[in-house]
Amino acid sequence: MATIKAKAFVGRKAPDFTLPSLGGREIKLSDYIGQKVVLFFYPKDLTPACTQESCDFRDAYAAFGDCGTVVLGISNDPVATHERFAAKYELPYELLADTEHKVCELYGVWQLKKLYGREYMGLVRSTFLINAKGKLVQEWRNVRVKNHVDTVLEAARAVK
Repeated sequence: MATIKAKAFVGRKAPDFTLPSLGGREIKLSDYIGQKVVLFFYPKDLTPACTQESCDFRDAYAAFGDCGTVVLGISNDPVATHERFAAKYELPYELLADTEHKVCELYGVWQLKKLYGREYMGLVRSTFLINAKGKLVQEWRNVRVKNHVDTVLEAARAVK
């Protein structure tokens, strides 16, 4: 279950949370103080755009590491689905399960969506860059997957 402290705003300390991850691990954002963090929120494991985005982060994983940046993926899928997804595509980073969408709400990515005239609440693909002091320094909302990871990597390299 997520522990929520404050809403996310660029220029402020990133809201801390704890979520379950692969292998029964609990991941706490504040454990990464001293490293930059990319949080990417994606709607659903094993779907085409989410798979492409996740694989793009996988392919750039070493480059993120080279600039002192940790990558964390978050969706509403349960850990068991994340484990299948990570194994199938050899994803080297943590996938966090926000099944109650509390962290999604905290970061403002749980929103009203429309598809074929139907309205529903869902996760809007978004990415956040947090500096080594835990401050939220950049955000990308309503992300288009193509070239997105390159843009995030360039921003991570620029953050001191």
